[in-house]
Amino acid sequence: MKNKRKKVFIIGLDCATPQLVFDDEWLKDLPNIKRLINNGVYGELESIIPPITVPAWMSMVTSKDPGELGCYGFRNRKDYSYNGLSFANSLAIKEATIWDILSKEGKKSILIGVPLTYPPKPVNGYLVSCFLTPSTKNQYTYPPELKDEIEKIADGYILDVANFRSEDKQKILDNIYTMTEKRFRVVNHLLKTKEWDFFMMVEMGVDRIQHGFWKYFDKSHMKYESNSHFKRTILDYYKYLDQEIGSVLSLLDENTTVLIVSDHGAKRMDGGICINEWLIKEGLLVLKKAPQNVTSITELEIDWERTKAWGEGGYYSRLFLNVKGREPQGIVEPEDYEKIRDMLKEKLEALGDGNGKPIGTKVYKPQELYRKCNSIPPDLIVIFGDLYWRSIGTVGHGKVHILENDIGIDYANHSQYGIFIMSSLNNDCGCGKKLSNLHLIDIAPTVLNLFNMEVPNEMHGKVIKAE
Repeated sequence: MKNKRKKVFIIGLDCATPQLVFDDEWLKDLPNIKRLINNGVYGELESIIPPITVPAWMSMVTSKDPGELGCYGFRNRKDYSYNGLSFANSLAIKEATIWDILSKEGKKSILIGVPLTYPPKPVNGYLVSCFLTPSTKNQYTYPPELKDEIEKIADGYILDVANFRSEDKQKILDNIYTMTEKRFRVVNHLLKTKEWDFFMMVEMGVDRIQHGFWKYFDKSHMKYESNSHFKRTILDYYKYLDQEIGSVLSLLDENTTVLIVSDHGAKRMDGGICINEWLIKEGLLVLKKAPQNVTSITELEIDWERTKAWGEGGYYSRLFLNVKGREPQGIVEPEDYEKIRDMLKEKLEALGDGNGKPIGTKVYKPQELYRKCNSIPPDLIVIFGDLYWRSIGTVGHGKVHILENDIGIDYANHSQYGIFIMSSLNNDCGCGKKLSNLHLIDIAPTVLNLFNMEVPNEMHGKVIKAE
């Protein structure tokens, strides 16, 4: 008798990009992904704002926005001090995930590499934590005894690629392939040896390879190298991933629905906006002493009694106001708070590239963007140049516009849309239909619906159906 137990398997590819995956010239070389598309439904998956790994994956599995999660990026304010940023981890997430809800129904989950699962929390099943784990010397599995099994199967598990923003491209490439091969080796082992209803894995290799190698294939990139032997590197890696996905699919039974998703996409990086250099130029950030070299905002000698705002770098910028009665040496009067936010929004959205050409920057007030603003949100969220530009937080460049990333070599930035593919292995799920208006927060409700479970009212996403 065939096993009629309903299962859902999510393959998460961090940063997988619809303009690549769904392109006919690429898709013809991805037979396993193409088969899932042809037998299912697919489309571009809109990410959250900001479209970054943390908190995007947690928004996906909780169907909550970053404000509700109280997590606005990799680093978040833990208090109103001037250097009170802390790295996000699993302990900061209080909302119920897909696997939390499934556990209450007695369903077993296996989770591998899902961002913000370190430190590991108990789960009804098995968990291998994510790239944010400091080291494999740390406890990175649940149950704890699973670690020895994983280390043995992988012959030394790899959580992430070290120094993926360096010049040593061949070493980076070799390490990406090694990491990915080990991850899928563990996936296949657990598929064969453990009981599960819901399985979710996230592979970081796509993100790492696109940041490191984007300029070698994108002719629109200002640093494009037409004759580089790395020209096919990203396509070749996608082809390798497709083979690994094929090996996974061969281990799944016909009662399994497979989803391939990404948290955001990628696009070329045109440059960086030095947000704190701009604030200094505008007289909103005042230094006691100018740095001699490029210096982190946390190491600057800032005159807080004359400073109204400061910012952080990254894929997007977080701006903080120095509010009287809130920050230790605040000078912005509470009644002037909105006026200054509006002024910053107007000026930053008008800021062009190095030649003054408009780039389409968008500035958001968190309270207008999210349903709630738990923990301590930034005062403003800035998306520079439709994500072709990133935010540079360091000072000492002597200019507002630069062409490099200040934290290492980087040829790509994130884009707002990732990928979505859903296919039932018994071939009753769609017929290669492209769907529209898909959002990252739709994934959790969709998975629960696949298990014929009621979607909690507090989830905001919709159920994606193959119709």
